[in-house]
Amino acid sequence: MTMPAEFGTFFLPGPTEVRAEVLEAMIHPMIPHRGKAYEALHARIVAGLQGVFRTQRPVYLMSCSASGAMEMAIRGAPEGPILSLVNGAFSERFALIAQSCDRSTRVLSVPPGDTPHLEQVEEALVNGGAEGAAFAAVTVVHSETSTGALSDIRAITELAHRHGAMCLVDSVTGVGGAPVETDAWGLDFVLTGSQKALALPPGLAFAVASEAFVLQASVSIGRGRYLDVVEYEEFARRSQTPTTPALSLLFAADVQLSAIRHEGIGARWARHAEMLECTERWVEGLRAGGLGVGLVPRPGERSPTVSTIALPAGLDAKRIVARVAELGYVIGGGYGALKESTIRIGHMGDHSIDTLEPCLEAVGRALHGR
Repeated sequence: MTMPAEFGTFFLPGPTEVRAEVLEAMIHPMIPHRGKAYEALHARIVAGLQGVFRTQRPVYLMSCSASGAMEMAIRGAPEGPILSLVNGAFSERFALIAQSCDRSTRVLSVPPGDTPHLEQVEEALVNGGAEGAAFAAVTVVHSETSTGALSDIRAITELAHRHGAMCLVDSVTGVGGAPVETDAWGLDFVLTGSQKALALPPGLAFAVASEAFVLQASVSIGRGRYLDVVEYEEFARRSQTPTTPALSLLFAADVQLSAIRHEGIGARWARHAEMLECTERWVEGLRAGGLGVGLVPRPGERSPTVSTIALPAGLDAKRIVARVAELGYVIGGGYGALKESTIRIGHMGDHSIDTLEPCLEAVGRALHGR
């Protein structure tokens, strides 16, 4: 793919590199969004996404960022206090959205780069929210994009259910790159964004809600209108959206989901796991050579889609990112509390070891001051 001269190959943690074929699909002529042609397009996209999310439930096509889907989850959640598991900037955003929706919210924080410990989560669920009230819902980020930490959403969902709570999962940099089994794991609400591991342009969010989640939301008076999960469910059953969809982006999604279906979701997960292993070997090689870098999360808790690399004292993250750009690759600086001390490499979407290794070589040159 040919990029404009001022940019290089994208290894940002989002937006990710988008194939030319997918970009070209966006020039498709407009079609009526209340007609058979659109309904056929919608149905094809949903079928593709059901294979990605591993669900038989409808997948909502939302013309907004993933933050909109996070608010949908909060507004549709059962009445009662919410437990927000925070281990980085984006899990903190989920908690802030809950608070801004006037939900009583208790934050369980662990250091950036860690994942929520199941013992801590269970203790919090046992103790409850304000005045000991049982939690109605738990929010958790699957792949924390600011740190590269991967949380065990299956185990956390099981814990939540054991204590009578629903679990709301942000899998923005998880879905499409890390295993997500929506139905088999009993996920109540799981969401993602188009511009991450699905390798689409920004502007779409995709979400799945369990039948039980929608049923309890139907009696809630605070779920709003624009992000009403009940209305999305009703329209999804007719292969429609409640409001005008971003047609050009959906044309792109149609093309990309066909390619994902051809690759197979299992093979896609395996390719992302291989890119993480490649990055881990590269970091170990730098350390063996005397450069004091390291991956922020512990082994076994690392996302296969994004790696956050801690820099030794004296190395400026902004300068490293700028030097890598001069060498033809766009990576990310640190984010949130780790902004000054880390860099981030988004090895996701349609990338492979063949495209990742030259990027890592360029980052290595920058780290060595070359």
